[in-house]
Amino acid sequence: VPLAGPQVIDDAVLLVRDGLIEAVGPRNRIEIPAGYEVLDAGDRWISPGMVELHCHVAGANFFVNDLNDMVFLTNTGLRAYTGVVPGNDSLLRGAAAGVTTVLYIPGSGTNMGGTGVLLKTALPTYERMEIRNPGSLKLAQAGNPEGWTVGVGRMFMNWNTRNTFRRGLAYAQRWEDFTAGKGPRPERDVQFDVFRDLLAKTTQVSTHTQIYQVVLTTITMVRAEFGLDVYIDHGSFDGWRAGPLAAERGVPAILGPRAITAHMVVEYRPNMFIENDTDGAIFGIAAKYQEAGVEMVGFNTDSPVIPQEELPLQAAMAVRYGLDTSTAQHVRGLTIVPATTAGIAHRVGSIEVGKDADLVLTDGDPADPRTHVLATYIEGERVYDGEKRGRSW
Repeated sequence: VPLAGPQVIDDAVLLVRDGLIEAVGPRNRIEIPAGYEVLDAGDRWISPGMVELHCHVAGANFFVNDLNDMVFLTNTGLRAYTGVVPGNDSLLRGAAAGVTTVLYIPGSGTNMGGTGVLLKTALPTYERMEIRNPGSLKLAQAGNPEGWTVGVGRMFMNWNTRNTFRRGLAYAQRWEDFTAGKGPRPERDVQFDVFRDLLAKTTQVSTHTQIYQVVLTTITMVRAEFGLDVYIDHGSFDGWRAGPLAAERGVPAILGPRAITAHMVVEYRPNMFIENDTDGAIFGIAAKYQEAGVEMVGFNTDSPVIPQEELPLQAAMAVRYGLDTSTAQHVRGLTIVPATTAGIAHRVGSIEVGKDADLVLTDGDPADPRTHVLATYIEGERVYDGEKRGRSW
């Protein structure tokens, strides 16, 4: 995947200054300036900090984190950032495993749960943690929202979701027209503010979507019909069958927490069928998307469904069940792929000059469960020390 720099630099020197990467390259080409603190990592690995695009653990506890304001079936005005608790234990454990960036989002009790926020995991204040707000508009196409009030079917959910997109984008266009001097100043409607960011393509739609029927609707409605930046978030069961269309439309697949599935034809929920037609009894979902031509394959935990610190295990399971790693795609799926998907690759996701010095020092492949994290750095600060087994602030 043509994303960000060479795969590996052996015997490298990495210079960090004022929280940013100042230089990186082979030792015989980079001179360490006088006065720099030197850390000799020997034959250990230095990789980019991992990026998680489906996190519910940036608040005080699980019950607070699972943000579901279920008055309406679409709640675009809810903002997850108001619930962030810096330094909470779940985020710090994630940092101990090398997770340095998360997208904290509302739950999936309704079709549109609100807006998420992109955060650094282990910095001491919200102001320092925030990367971008809004981090995404959380959309849940189906699965959980059927339980809203007395129960709703997908026909009504799709109508209501489409209607919300139309109203929100019309609101955003009125603001665009006003800014360009082509119309009157609109009255502000806070529930539709995020659509101005979506129309400007400064944020994305992150979509809780799983089985084929629902993944297909995500691609055809959000990407094809409305032209918005969107990514598959879950994509499990037989969702991989929509992989060719996702590849054609440039829709990334950020997969998890289910990493595997099996040959089966079952009714997942009323009138929601799963159909996996494969030769093997058990197979990897990420490998199936990859085989379908989706280059942008990443991983998530849906923490706390899977603990935040087990994000690298999601990549390891993908490898175990067939993901091609010839271009280090398992590591890219933890770093530059989600960073590019979320529109923050100019800051995080790879080790390049000018980017944030979010780094993970390990004694092996960062996605290998046998690997130990020796240290985690965010913006050049050591926030986890593997020898002390604790945070550094």
